[in-house]
Amino acid sequence: MLTLIGWIAAPHAGLGLTGVLRAAALFWLIGHHVEFALPRAGRIGMLPLGLVLLPGALLWRAGRWVVRTGGISRLRHTGYAAFALAVPYAMVAGALALASSSALATPSLPEAVVCPFLLALTAGGLGGAREIAPWSRLVGLLPDRVRSLTVGTAGSLAVLIAVGALLAVGSLALHFRGFRTLDQALAPGAVGTVLLLLAQLAYVPNAIAWAVAFTLGPGFAFGTGTVTAPTGSALGALPTFPMLAALPTGAHSSVPAVLSVFVLVVPYLAGAFGGLLMARSAPVLALETAPLWGFACGILTGCVLGALAAFAGGPLGDGRLAAVGPSGWQVGVVASLEVGVAAAVTAGVANWLRLRVATGAAATAAGRHPPRPAAAMDDGHTIYVDPWAGSPCADPAGTVPRGPSSLPARRESPG
Repeated sequence: MLTLIGWIAAPHAGLGLTGVLRAAALFWLIGHHVEFALPRAGRIGMLPLGLVLLPGALLWRAGRWVVRTGGISRLRHTGYAAFALAVPYAMVAGALALASSSALATPSLPEAVVCPFLLALTAGGLGGAREIAPWSRLVGLLPDRVRSLTVGTAGSLAVLIAVGALLAVGSLALHFRGFRTLDQALAPGAVGTVLLLLAQLAYVPNAIAWAVAFTLGPGFAFGTGTVTAPTGSALGALPTFPMLAALPTGAHSSVPAVLSVFVLVVPYLAGAFGGLLMARSAPVLALETAPLWGFACGILTGCVLGALAAFAGGPLGDGRLAAVGPSGWQVGVVASLEVGVAAAVTAGVANWLRLRVATGAAATAAGRHPPRPAAAMDDGHTIYVDPWAGSPCADPAGTVPRGPSSLPARRESPG
C-alpha cells in the first residue's frame, strides 16, 4: 500500500502497475533483511535491522494466535507450532522473490527463504511461548541446565548491548555538530526530513551492533582496507548520511587511552555477570563442572553476537564499500573467548563459595544434633525380642521359658 500511494502521488513514466507490485514485493523482502543485486552497482546487503521489527511483531502475534487457537499448553509443543508457521512463510517469501525479480533488481533467493524462515521461527516461537505463561514462569519451566545457560547468556548480552547503546549515543552526541552539518548539506525538505529521520531510526540497531563489535576488540569496517577499533581507526571518505558523523575520519586513535581500556574490559565484566547469574540459577554443581558450564554460556553469547554482527553489516555495491560492518566470525570467536573465560572463572568461584556454605551449614547442623553412642542409646540395658511370641507352636501352658535362647517346643505326631 505504501508503494502504491507513492506511485500515485509521484507517477513515473514507463512504470506500470506490474512494476509497482514488484517494487512492493522487493520492499517487503528488504524488511526481512533479504539483500538484492542491482545491474550496475552490485549487491546491496547493508540493510536496516529496524525494519525487521515490523514483520517480527506481526509474527509474534501470529505465534500467539497459533498457540491459542490450537489449544497448546505445553512449552515443548510451541516449537512445532513455530515450525508450522515458519515453513509456509518461507515458501511465500521464496515465491515473492521469484516474482519480484526483474532487470532493475534481483533479490537473493537463498536469503529470501532462509531469513524469513528464521524470523518466523524465532518471533513466532517466542510469541507462542509467551502465550502459555509470563516470562518469569517460562524461565521456571525450563530444565535446570537450560535455565541456567539461558539466564547467564541473557545477562551477558544485556550488559554488552546496554554498553553498546551508550557508546553509540555518546559518540553521536560528541559529533553532533558534524551531524547537523551533514543534515543541512542534504537539504531534504519537510517530507525528506521525515523520511531521513525514519531511515536513521531504522539503522539504530545496526549502530548498536557495531558498537558492541567495537567493545569486543575486532571493531568494524566501512569499506575495504578500513577499520574502526578501540586501538585505532583508519577510515576513508564516508557517504553523506548524518548518522555516519559519529564515526571518526582519517587515521588516528578512536578513543582516549583510559576510555580504550574501559571499553576493552566491558566484555569481561559482561562475562563475569553472566557467569554469576548462571551459577546462582543452577543447582550446586561439582567443583570441576561449574567452569565448563560458564564457558558454555560464553560460547552461546558469542554465537548470538556473531549472528547479530553478520546481519548488521553487508555490502553496498561491488566497489570500495563491498565490506561494511563487523565481521561475524571474528566477533563470534572473540566474544566466545572473552566472555567465556570470564564467565568460567566467575561461575567456578561462585559455585565454590556455594559449596563451602552448604558444607558449613551441614557441619553446623551435625554439631547441634550429634549422634548418640551405642552404649548410651539403651542406657546399658539389652532388650531381647522373641520372634516366636504368639506362634501356635509355642507352649500353651507357659512351661517353656521365653528368651533369645529358647525355641518352641517340638510336637511329636502320634505313631
